[in-house]
Amino acid sequence: MTDNQIIGNIEETGNTSTTPIATTPSLFLQMLKVFAQNKLAVISLVVLVLITLFSFLGPLVYHTNQSNSSAYLGQICDQAPSSAHILGTDSTCFDMLGRLMVGGQNSLEVGFFAALFAMTFGVAYGLISGYLGGWIDSLLMRILDVLLSVPGLFILIALITLFGRSKVLLIVVLGLTGWYGIARLLRAEAISLREREYAQAVKAMGGRPRRVMYKHILPNAISSIVTNGTFAIGDSILGLASLGFLGLGLTFPATDWGTILNTSQNSLLLGYWWEVFPVAIMFLLVVVSFNYIGDALRDAFEVRLRERG
Repeated sequence: MTDNQIIGNIEETGNTSTTPIATTPSLFLQMLKVFAQNKLAVISLVVLVLITLFSFLGPLVYHTNQSNSSAYLGQICDQAPSSAHILGTDSTCFDMLGRLMVGGQNSLEVGFFAALFAMTFGVAYGLISGYLGGWIDSLLMRILDVLLSVPGLFILIALITLFGRSKVLLIVVLGLTGWYGIARLLRAEAISLREREYAQAVKAMGGRPRRVMYKHILPNAISSIVTNGTFAIGDSILGLASLGFLGLGLTFPATDWGTILNTSQNSLLLGYWWEVFPVAIMFLLVVVSFNYIGDALRDAFEVRLRERG
């Protein structure tokens, strides 16, 4: 029997902690029950689904021109809600309801992919740092300390000024400044989990560090990854909105919720409430919903960890 077969037997017989959730239906149902008991999280999930459908399927039903403002020449800008424009028009004569849909698409896409980018990089960084330890850990943590000492908004503005404001670049920029927290968290998880009996047994049998990290430490840190990933999406959407409000969001005629608020910041003084309140409410609902869902997922995974213990 080869070393890899021996290690595999140890993993199968001695390490129940890496059993996938999907292979334990009763545990999955218990986690689902805990999640469902959090009424705010359930409501938040429904809200997110509705807003996502509104943003991506809405334009298929409610057709508006959101790419060529010259098509609205001769029409009244800042027009109040009417049968022709359900939520009125903005200062550039674009239909506000259509603008909300397009802004929602861009905000959700950038938020999700920026969070995915940040989580992927942060998890790998923290896992390597925590498991290998020694001078590698010290070096990686000092680099992280330097990055944390620089204000994130300053880094965002500098990178956007240098590389532009396309959707892809905004995803990369937000991802590059959003991985610090998850890296520290995964480092702490790796330091703790690498001392567990099953990890030590595989290491003693000659298992490679990569095998221990990806077969044992990573699955056992999944609760932290999932819950923080949920928070990261909300943070990325908030970061994009902040940039948009500062005039550093997507370039016209593309838009996002922060950019809409930026172009409408004087509208309340003029009584154009339809240019501010709908987008502000939608933005707040999305960010708060992700936070409630993240809290509920953390509670659900705590049940899973108690069952394993």
